[in-house]
Amino acid sequence: MTTILVTGGTGTLGRLVAERLEADGHDVRVLSRHAQPYAVDLREGGPALDAAVSGVDAIVHCASTPRGGDEKAAARLIAAARGAGVGHLVYISIVGVDRVPFGYYGSKFAVEKLIEESGLGWTILRATQFHDLLAQVFGILARPPVMLVPAGVRDQPVDVAEVADRLVELALAAPAGRVPDLAGPQVRAFDSLARAYLRATGRKRRVVNVPLAGKAYRAFRAGGHLAPERAVGTGTFEEYLAVRFGR
Repeated sequence: MTTILVTGGTGTLGRLVAERLEADGHDVRVLSRHAQPYAVDLREGGPALDAAVSGVDAIVHCASTPRGGDEKAAARLIAAARGAGVGHLVYISIVGVDRVPFGYYGSKFAVEKLIEESGLGWTILRATQFHDLLAQVFGILARPPVMLVPAGVRDQPVDVAEVADRLVELALAAPAGRVPDLAGPQVRAFDSLARAYLRATGRKRRVVNVPLAGKAYRAFRAGGHLAPERAVGTGTFEEYLAVRFGR
């Protein structure tokens, strides 16, 4: 039996990773700010973090936030892992973090570098956006009577369960460095995905493509966040919507 720590283990992805590892009979420690007995704010570290990593064979690092602090959290986790002699750190990143000049992507890329230079055995998997994230974004964009979406942008959403399955495989294997990306099965225009969301939720909105400005927008338009050559995911956005909204 392997002992594995899952950071962000109560989140959308981390919860599934923890559940799958437990179902396979492994000893799983779930770390988040409010999950007992490993309630830890990674940005602060301290004795509670040291206790969480003690005796752990591998760490799956899913904790992340676009509100900032990922680099500090990763540095604390790496230091604790080194001190405890952890043999393997698995990190979930995002396709395009090295190509799209978007603040959150830059932070994820910086964490990748910290892990690569940590001296630990490491594995990094990049995935495209989860279906859940798009549904959350479209839920916000659909509040006004007209749904405004960025013109010319495509996306390649992936089923979070498929990402969780892959992370479990990687956590139970030897450190592999940067592994091939995991992307959804379809590259779709953003307005097409928006209309699929509206159909699934029964909302009537006019969808309007709006040109934006800036380097990040140009990079998204250029497809810097896509991996069409790695369209290995199988679950489509419509299949996700059908399950979530029952339509």
